[in-house]
Amino acid sequence: MRQRRPGSEVGPNAARPARGTMPQNISMRSRRGLMALLLTLGGVSTAAHDMWIEPTSYVPEAGKVVGLRLRVGENFLGDPLVRDPSLIEKFVVADATGIKPVAGRDGGDPAGLIRSTDQGLLVVGYQSKPSPVVLSPAKFNQYLTEEGLEDIIALRAKRGEGAADAREVFTRCAKSLMLLGPPTAAQRDRVLQFTLELTAERNPYMMAAGQNLPFRLTYKDRPLAGALVVAISQRKPLDKVSARTDKAGRVRLRLGEPGAWLIKSVHMIAAPAGSGSEWASFWASLTFELPPPAGAATASSK
Repeated sequence: MRQRRPGSEVGPNAARPARGTMPQNISMRSRRGLMALLLTLGGVSTAAHDMWIEPTSYVPEAGKVVGLRLRVGENFLGDPLVRDPSLIEKFVVADATGIKPVAGRDGGDPAGLIRSTDQGLLVVGYQSKPSPVVLSPAKFNQYLTEEGLEDIIALRAKRGEGAADAREVFTRCAKSLMLLGPPTAAQRDRVLQFTLELTAERNPYMMAAGQNLPFRLTYKDRPLAGALVVAISQRKPLDKVSARTDKAGRVRLRLGEPGAWLIKSVHMIAAPAGSGSEWASFWASLTFELPPPAGAATASSK
């Protein structure tokens, strides 16, 4: 049976290079070479892929259309995940007027388009429907180790399943924060009631590089303790920052670079009976941009 990896739920159109993720003048061969180098240097398995939302601008002007690009990859370097209604459980944007569905063209990249005239913090969320995957024991164990899920490795070993293929069903729970207008301390990330959800507990657009930003991780609206949370800077993707959540599901991460950041976490449980899988995983992500130093500007805000 052909293996599908978490993150490989992409159609044939997704073979195109990810515009906006890397400079346009880099060839596909160079891009693939850089991806391979990052994977080698970072020790990242191709058995597991992160998924995140990458807006065309994190700080758009009011009234301008913003593209919401879905990306799948590692080290904050990804390929497009085109809009596929068969994969979407929820695709929404929350602003001062409430929560609304995100419009888009089927098969399109960007997968969604939004326009807002209301100043404040925009919270975009995408939750996928569950997708099945079968992984070899080596690939499964490697990605479990990388995502801090050693308890699953131990449980498989206890059951005598360590040398067996793993049948898994996975769900993506991605969010992104964008800012219209000036930032204020009163602006907050919003809980979208995703199965696994990362929520920033302070407005990142009020923060500066080098400060600690608090996050909360919840599973089915309850705090998730002991989960590994990893932060990746788009400027320095190999210099990851990580910590485990406390019993209240909270973690504080020192983000040392301005620009775009990806925060991520993975949770795994035994799959429901009758699902045809042994394990169910949930992949949460949150993207935003830390403001540049005074007098500077990041690429996405130009």
